Amino acid sequence: MAEGRILGLDYGSKTVGAAVSDPLFITAQGLTTIKRKHPTKYRQTIAAIREICEEYHIIKIVLGLPLGLDGIEGDRCQVTRAFGDLLVQKLGIPVDYQDERFTTIEAESTIIAGGKKNPHEVKQTVDQAAAVLILETYMLRHGKN
Repeated sequence: MAEGRILGLDYGSKTVGAAVSDPLFITAQGLTTIKRKHPTKYRQTIAAIREICEEYHIIKIVLGLPLGLDGIEGDRCQVTRAFGDLLVQKLGIPVDYQDERFTTIEAESTIIAGGKKNPHEVKQTVDQAAAVLILETYMLRHGKN
């Protein structure tokens, strides 16, 4: 893999959690939660992701894929894949997908175990924590490839 980092995204209709790998693709760090103004408009969301990609020299984007409990792709997966196609088109960066089942639940548990009990505080950081889990899982499964 070329020099740079991987960007992990937890894509949702209201927010997009973002996490970035270290240059060696070993660890992931939460960056931000991008607030979306409208579920079918992407200009500001793409602009925010573009800034991250430029700042961190992103060479690949990993999108969490919201598979059903049975592992089947439903409507939400189609929306996520369409967003991934849009990222490739607008940014020219390859996109890969990672099963994101249970990442939000695990992220909430981790945040609460870390001492944040206020529901507002948990909500503010859960998307980027989920993006960290998506990216960490991807890196464990794929190594430096």
